[in-house]
Amino acid sequence: MENTQINIDELHPIEKKIISSINPFSEISTTDLIELTTLTLDQIRRGLEWLKYKNIIESNKTSYLISLDELGRKAIEHGLPERRLVKAVRDGNITMRTILENGLLTQGEINIAISKAKSNKWINITSSETEGLTFKVLEKLENASGEELLLNKIFSSENLKEVDLTNSELGFLKLLVKRPKFIRFKKDEEKVFLTDLGKKIKTKLDLENINDKNFPKKENITLLVPEHLIAGKWRTLTFRPIDVEANVPMANPGRKHPLTDLINEIREAFTSLGFVEIDGDFIQSAFWNFDALFTPQDHAARDMQDTFYLSQKIKTQLGNKNLIKKIADTHIHGWKNSWNINLAKKPVLRTHTTPVTLKYLSETKPDEARIFTIGRVFRNEKVSYKHLVEFNQIEGVVTGKQITLRDLMGIQTEFYKKIGIKKIKFWPTYFPYTEPSLQSMIFNNNLNKWIELFGMGILRPEVIQPLGIRNLVLAWGGGIERIAMLKYGISDVRELYNNKIGWLRGLSKCQL
Repeated sequence: MENTQINIDELHPIEKKIISSINPFSEISTTDLIELTTLTLDQIRRGLEWLKYKNIIESNKTSYLISLDELGRKAIEHGLPERRLVKAVRDGNITMRTILENGLLTQGEINIAISKAKSNKWINITSSETEGLTFKVLEKLENASGEELLLNKIFSSENLKEVDLTNSELGFLKLLVKRPKFIRFKKDEEKVFLTDLGKKIKTKLDLENINDKNFPKKENITLLVPEHLIAGKWRTLTFRPIDVEANVPMANPGRKHPLTDLINEIREAFTSLGFVEIDGDFIQSAFWNFDALFTPQDHAARDMQDTFYLSQKIKTQLGNKNLIKKIADTHIHGWKNSWNINLAKKPVLRTHTTPVTLKYLSETKPDEARIFTIGRVFRNEKVSYKHLVEFNQIEGVVTGKQITLRDLMGIQTEFYKKIGIKKIKFWPTYFPYTEPSLQSMIFNNNLNKWIELFGMGILRPEVIQPLGIRNLVLAWGGGIERIAMLKYGISDVRELYNNKIGWLRGLSKCQL
């Protein structure tokens, strides 16, 4: 709004107080304005917005102060997980199993430690059937990583901002931000300064204030009250002009897609319950997608009508020879049928996220673990109001000593409560690779009925024994779009992907 002819009488008293309190040659914070003007914080904020719209003041760019969060401070004291992994290996704990058993790293730290130490070229990793993952420290090690150097800089600095960091440090900051509870951001206090127009108005206000001391004039009235109407007193008053035709700016700020919000809400719910997220590839071998789950090779679900098979030119991983033999023997013994490795090698778009889970269990062989994965899965189905060819799935497993089906029901109940679902019950059912199996049911108030949601159960011995897992494994999974339909009152799943701007802008983020 470029206007160099603003009438000072049209300014609100709040605006005048703020302008008079600002030095024309420097900027000032909101806190200092409150002290100088004796206005409240709400009055200051309101007045600043008015003055910005009139181009009388401008504010500096928003910046954020960087500090260490809980795990960042722990890393300063004890070292990053990857550094502690290297120390553990040097001290003779060369296998993942011994490192976890001795409490040198937690289950939640070991994966990031391995990934970072490997990418920093600090360790070599080998795997064997008897020992699992085994580590060897490389000789050329001792230089601190960029993340370690940045952590120390943040720890030793006060009021550190992103603008204070170099380009390389900003890259390492992005890596640290991906680690939960390592970095904390706090919005720096806003500071404002007068524009050229604002400086002119301030000069006029200062002159006016000087003249008012010598020749006091009537104060502009901003509010008409009953006393002014009595005996026509309003005729002798001066009222501040009000622009009733001023345009109100329309704002349509960007926002995340509701499905993304729901996925993040689910991720936060499981993380708060002590689960660690894992991820994997969309393209899997039929070996991991079907055979490892004890799905017979002549099962209908493996047909082209249900699965997207890819070109044989795409090479996929099966597993080591010993694992392949164990799964083959399990099929031959369990299904009384031959097993064809060529069928297991076929590449597919994963029909569920379970291959990611099974690979993790096979590689780490944890005695205790809480893991989950969220990702896209693909089914060769006809698109309808309740089916898509690709959708998002949540899946998780828990393994440990003396766990029971009751524990699984307890975990699911807590998860549902965290996303706003209060009425839950469980129903016996059948699933091919769990025994016993349950179906979770939730009561939807909008539909006034019970709805099936997640499937769950204890993984069958034919699934976990070939992987080398000693304890029971609780597992569950389900489609996220199904929850979204219930949460947002949608009867056709395709509406989630129609990108109707009005619906996206108007949708509330209320719980179920």
